[in-house]
Amino acid sequence: MVMDINEIRDYLPHRYPFLLVDRVTELSLGESIVGYKNVSINEPFFNGHFPHHPIMPGVLVLEALAQVCGILGFKTVNKLPADGYVYYLVGSDNVRFKRPVMPGDRLKLEAKVEREKRGIWKFACRATVEGELACEADIICAERKVS
Repeated sequence: MVMDINEIRDYLPHRYPFLLVDRVTELSLGESIVGYKNVSINEPFFNGHFPHHPIMPGVLVLEALAQVCGILGFKTVNKLPADGYVYYLVGSDNVRFKRPVMPGDRLKLEAKVEREKRGIWKFACRATVEGELACEADIICAERKVS
């Protein structure tokens, strides 16, 4: 299953400059997802992080991973943000950054469901660039109905 940016926008409430998933190339409902973020020098955060040595902030790498987790959760339970649902990032454990992410990198975002109970999801996540580990983390998301 492949999702282009138009379908991704149906499953994530985020918009520019905070939409951090460009494509989904693999998705197994209730199990795993693989997506990509194409990192461009035109990203607004590179103006200040850092002007002479641009590096994608680690918290945004973590956010990109959380966004693919949200897509997997939404697709699995067959709900949409338009239906009044949101996935909140509620926790992260064992976060490790192994290499910087820079303009021109294609950030591969992988998440696997470890467990789900009453709308609380735990995912094992990895972000890589050309096969090299950039970040790994356990991410916890909560599905909530918003009014």
